Amino acid sequence: MKGDAAHGGFGSGGEAGRTMALDFGDRRIGIALSDPMGITARPLLTLERKSWGRDLEAIRSLTAEHEVRRIVVGLPLDMDGSSGRRVRITETFMERVRKATGVPVLPFDERLTTVQAERTLLEADVSRARRREVIDQVAAVILLQAFLDAGRARGFS
Repeated sequence: MKGDAAHGGFGSGGEAGRTMALDFGDRRIGIALSDPMGITARPLLTLERKSWGRDLEAIRSLTAEHEVRRIVVGLPLDMDGSSGRRVRITETFMERVRKATGVPVLPFDERLTTVQAERTLLEADVSRARRREVIDQVAAVILLQAFLDAGRARGFS
């Protein structure tokens, strides 16, 4: 995996169209979706993990339904930028998503997105129970918006 992609490189996925972001976790996958112009991100849903087959089918279905052109997956790099065990698990997930959907799947550095999402929800005075329900979606939105903003800064749509 190229280091530039982990930090915002677009590779073959730089063309305009909807982008979906996945905040991959052991129990849940937060999912966010861009507008068709690739300007703004919005929460879509939180997928409760069941099995690889069901999870991938749900992602495949959402990709087709929303005419997604690329998928961004948060790459959980260590704070020093190195790759640990969780990165390898995420890379396996990304390859499975790529095969299931047939669209480019790009990594993007997700360090601190969950912390930022938690802070945002606390500042909005969201209850603890509600935070648990939406934290993964909010993290996916933060990830996706950062990806979209980085693409515009580099001249991609």
